[in-house]
Amino acid sequence: MKLLFYVTCFVITIIPLIGNCQEADPDTSKVVYQSDALVIKQVTENVFVHVSFFDTESFGRVACNGMVVTNQNEAVIFDTPVDDASSAELINWVSKELNAKINAVIATHFHEDCLGGLFEFDKNNIPSYASKKTIQLAKEREFNIPGNGFEDSLMLTVGDKMVHTRFLGEGHTKDNVVGYFPSENVLFGGCLIKTLNASKGNLEDANVNEWPKTVASVKSKYPNVKVVIPGHGASGGQALLDYTMKLFQDKP
Repeated sequence: MKLLFYVTCFVITIIPLIGNCQEADPDTSKVVYQSDALVIKQVTENVFVHVSFFDTESFGRVACNGMVVTNQNEAVIFDTPVDDASSAELINWVSKELNAKINAVIATHFHEDCLGGLFEFDKNNIPSYASKKTIQLAKEREFNIPGNGFEDSLMLTVGDKMVHTRFLGEGHTKDNVVGYFPSENVLFGGCLIKTLNASKGNLEDANVNEWPKTVASVKSKYPNVKVVIPGHGASGGQALLDYTMKLFQDKP
């Protein structure tokens, strides 16, 4: 696999966009695990954010979010950590600390901040999923390739609950999907959703015209969402959806 860095959804959270600052719903997540390579935060009773890090020349150390949903000693993970070592750390933590069997890992788009640690999941016989668009794009870029494809939606069980994955339109990439855990109203927006006061970031693979329409579709599809987890930066509430729509509706 080419060792390319494709965190094109990186957001610069320390640079506010003048005139676009909004009040954030407080990020009440609690750190439950921390090492040099991996941080895990609990956001609701059964949902966690895993944070791993890319070291880059352009942006320094970039924090990349994924989501863990757990219920009745089972778990589903959205996006791998950025490399196999961090993935091994996450798998070990979920297995031992949550005493949970990992049913699946789901990539939300084809970039390496979603797929960089996939080999470790394969090594542990954990099924991997992505949209067929994601799989095709990963093949074209010679990135890690998930084992199971779906069209526009996927529903998996975690214990006696369901976790949803849906493609609702283009934005950060042409294949970006979101994850939703309805029992706790938590949305993993991935790189489609920006943390408050983030910049637009790298738009190399983006569809900026469709981006705000897609986020509007996400908001309409999940009107009861309480916690929104972006691909980078702090979690919050529906204000992150509104901020992302406004960011891409505004002309440069």
